[in-house]
Amino acid sequence: MSTDDERPEVPAVPRTRAEMRAAREAAEAAEAERIDRAVASADHVAPPVDQAAPPAAQSAAQPAAGAEDAAVREAAAREAAAREAAAREAAVREAGDREVAEQEAAARKMAAFEAAAREDAEATALPPVPLPTEPVFVGAAPIGAAPISADPISADPISAAEAEAAEEFPAPPAPRAPVGRDAPHAPVSRRRFALTLVAVLGVLVVVGTGLGIASLLQGPRISDVQVNAAQAIESSGSRVILTANQALADIDPAQVTVEPAVPFTVDASGRGVGVRFTVPLDDSTEYTIRVADAVGAGGGPKTTLTTSFTTPPSNIFLLRRDVEGKDKIFLTDLSGEKAVPVFEHDKINDFRATSTKLVVAVEEDEGSRLLVMDRDGKNPRELKLPGDGYVGAIQVSERGGLVGYSYSDKELSDTEGRASVLVTQSLTGDGDPQIIEVAGAEASVFVWQFVPDSAAVLFIDFDGALSLVDRSTDTGVQALGLAATIQGISRGTYTAIVERLDGAVVELNLADGSEQPLAASDPDYGIASSITPFPGGTLRHVVARDDEGLPIGQVVVRVDDDGAATPLVEVGSTDSILQACASPSGQYAAVVVAPDLANNAYDGMLLPLPENVETHLIDMASGKEIVALTGFDASWCQTAPRF
Repeated sequence: MSTDDERPEVPAVPRTRAEMRAAREAAEAAEAERIDRAVASADHVAPPVDQAAPPAAQSAAQPAAGAEDAAVREAAAREAAAREAAAREAAVREAGDREVAEQEAAARKMAAFEAAAREDAEATALPPVPLPTEPVFVGAAPIGAAPISADPISADPISAAEAEAAEEFPAPPAPRAPVGRDAPHAPVSRRRFALTLVAVLGVLVVVGTGLGIASLLQGPRISDVQVNAAQAIESSGSRVILTANQALADIDPAQVTVEPAVPFTVDASGRGVGVRFTVPLDDSTEYTIRVADAVGAGGGPKTTLTTSFTTPPSNIFLLRRDVEGKDKIFLTDLSGEKAVPVFEHDKINDFRATSTKLVVAVEEDEGSRLLVMDRDGKNPRELKLPGDGYVGAIQVSERGGLVGYSYSDKELSDTEGRASVLVTQSLTGDGDPQIIEVAGAEASVFVWQFVPDSAAVLFIDFDGALSLVDRSTDTGVQALGLAATIQGISRGTYTAIVERLDGAVVELNLADGSEQPLAASDPDYGIASSITPFPGGTLRHVVARDDEGLPIGQVVVRVDDDGAATPLVEVGSTDSILQACASPSGQYAAVVVAPDLANNAYDGMLLPLPENVETHLIDMASGKEIVALTGFDASWCQTAPRF
């Protein structure tokens, strides 16, 4: 804190001998003027000496005596004037000396007070803030050296009062002017700041070293976790990235575990450990990832890195047709109590959903239109079609960013027009629709499916040829033999379940073309009319028939990878199961049932279905039904119902 504001106001006093001489002369002039004014006033009031004698004495004086007396009075007057002038001069000199002595004494006291104040301020001042300041130059003089006067006139002897004041309050030595810019020494405040800065840096170094040592002694710890839990329940390939507080030594995949158990791969580098799930995860489930025996790249103790996250609850889209009103697509939770309509149209033929988009095929008088919109039904835009015609069997490849569909021209005959050609195009609408060709000709396709988590398409043409083509490359069409139908394709395994022309159902490896028979269930429920794979097993729709081949009942069976079979939904001969599909992780099943089929009229759409259909949601772990919802075409399903 500065002491400048606390100094008392002191009148300006002469500091040099020239100033003291000028002050003394001014004091003498002022005193002489004062005495002159006093004498003039006295002369004006007192009568002359000759007027002081009484009139009787005047009349008696002789002429000779009068002349002598006049001479005597004149001499006395001159003597009195001389004494008065000497006394006045002595009084003026004494007053001037006294005033100068008092001023010099006051100057010495003020200088001593300022010196004491500066010493006190320097002793109690805090280290200055490191801001650029003007340098303060402090000169030095030899001890006992007499100050050199700059005024030669002030070399006159000083009075006794001046000498006494000078002995009691010696003047501080005058600062010497610096010879050059580098001549002055560094101020004390700068030295104190430098010491403070060094001390602070030392403390920081000590603290940083201590923390580094503590970190090495404690071993690696997790500093950040990245995961998209909502995407993890929708599609395979989601990742959890663990970031440690230091670089890690090589991580073996055997060091990583996930609970509940789910297939995954591991990639680690530097401070990061990435865990990629090859299948979608269950909803409303807490997953815990552990990396055992993690050690820093520079050595140190081993630790277990642990993190947990919880997936959100699932929801699905359903299509509800209304022959008397508008068809609507709803988004609902699994209880059905929070259903919200997101899109409506007079005739909705089919739709599919990705994690960010809805793709909807609608029917109009001039043909089909294909719309892409946000999941809430906003921002719809129309995709260009190959021509004026009809669209069916739409599917989406989220990983490839594609939509695919079968297309037929509106004007179609035995000799003209395209019938059921397979078309793919970008969901963004960029570029023209691409029609798949086999041997240079547009192929009419009987059935087809996108391979999950890729841009590849598996299809059977009207000649029964099974083919695979990857729309993300130019590798061409890969022939995979003949087949009657495609039952489904497993997520994360690149394996398709197909029925060959001889009726054999096989698991076909799409990567190398190898195949093996699909194992029967235990117990064996017979030949399945449709098979839908999911992570960990398959859903098999089996129709029981009497001796004459008429259906007497239907069942959807869950068959685990080890062959164990558990029935989920059974209906009698009056009802019909139209479709069975599983949630992305296989946690739930959606089974579409048409009740009272004999009295349930079909609508007149391109994809004709009974007017009254229900979707039953089943918990596959317990086999219990969660809810039955009005509608069909659940967004979990890769394709629309085939009836």
